[in-house]
Amino acid sequence: MHRKAIAAILWAALLLAGCGGETVPAAPARPVLVEPAGARAGAAAMALAGEVRAREESALSFRVGGKLVRRHVDVGARVRRGDLLAELDPGDQRLQAQSAGAQAAAAEAELERARADHERYRRLAAEQLVSRSALDAQTTALRAAQEQARAARAQLEVARNQAGYTELRAPADGVITDRQAEAGQVLAAGQTVYTLAADGAREVLIALPESRLGAFRVGQDVAVELWSAPERRWPGRIREISPAADPSARTYAARVALGDAAAGAVALGQSARVYLAADGEAPVASVPLTAVQRGEDGSTAVWVVDRRTGTAGRVPVELGEFGAERVPVLAGLAPGALVVAAGAHLLREGQAVVPVDRDNRPLAPADPESE
Repeated sequence: MHRKAIAAILWAALLLAGCGGETVPAAPARPVLVEPAGARAGAAAMALAGEVRAREESALSFRVGGKLVRRHVDVGARVRRGDLLAELDPGDQRLQAQSAGAQAAAAEAELERARADHERYRRLAAEQLVSRSALDAQTTALRAAQEQARAARAQLEVARNQAGYTELRAPADGVITDRQAEAGQVLAAGQTVYTLAADGAREVLIALPESRLGAFRVGQDVAVELWSAPERRWPGRIREISPAADPSARTYAARVALGDAAAGAVALGQSARVYLAADGEAPVASVPLTAVQRGEDGSTAVWVVDRRTGTAGRVPVELGEFGAERVPVLAGLAPGALVVAAGAHLLREGQAVVPVDRDNRPLAPADPESE
């Protein structure tokens, strides 16, 4: 038995020695989601959610009351200036126009009679067949008839306009964004039927917090990023700030004007982020909150990918005020650095990685000669 045990031990040692000579394969490079810090240059210390709106939004309504008999467009329809949108029952307005026309005709006939009488009295006065006071009375009657005829003509024009007001037409080119009336409904004068967003300039509606209202001003430059296209930012500026706070939210409505280049690239109603820096604050780079790692001593760092070596390393950084989704980096991060945006807690120093963008496309390695 002793000899058999020794033989078994020797055999096991030989097997271990043979296995120890094999080469252990290297761990494959881990794909990591990265975000270029340079692409976020100019990000503001505060990011606010907003909605793309038209610069000119008109509530369209009839200038007279009546029964809505026809609607010619629906929400989403593109219209041109002068297009017929809706119609009221024109019966009452037509009757009023006819009545005003009859009154105008009667006033014109009375004016012709007054002119004839005045002319006859003028000739008789010249021959001293009537008194001067009689001629003055006819002159006064002529002037009264002239004013009555003028008033009747004005009433006729008003009545004709009222008849034309039974048709609602588009005041400008644009798109119908809302409808608030149905056929058969009796409408009051001025009651909104459609909302028209005119073509042209676009803006982003945001709400400024009450606590930092004094840090912002009209004309201040901002950056706008669409939720559907986070890879690009559009320049903008604050065009107006409401002087009164919303009574429930305690925020101040503000509008950010976009440049002409964004007019064809943004759609009405799109969600957007507006990045603002308080007056006097220099724009800085920012990273997602998911990229920030905290050490046991309370220090903060991000993981950065070296594109030349294809490895990841931990870089200490100094952070600013945390936002809802991002945080500005005040120091420690080089412009253009590839920051690991997610999964950094699974990495180790010097680990081989494959950087990919948000569309899961691998990024090409850096050219050594360009470094």
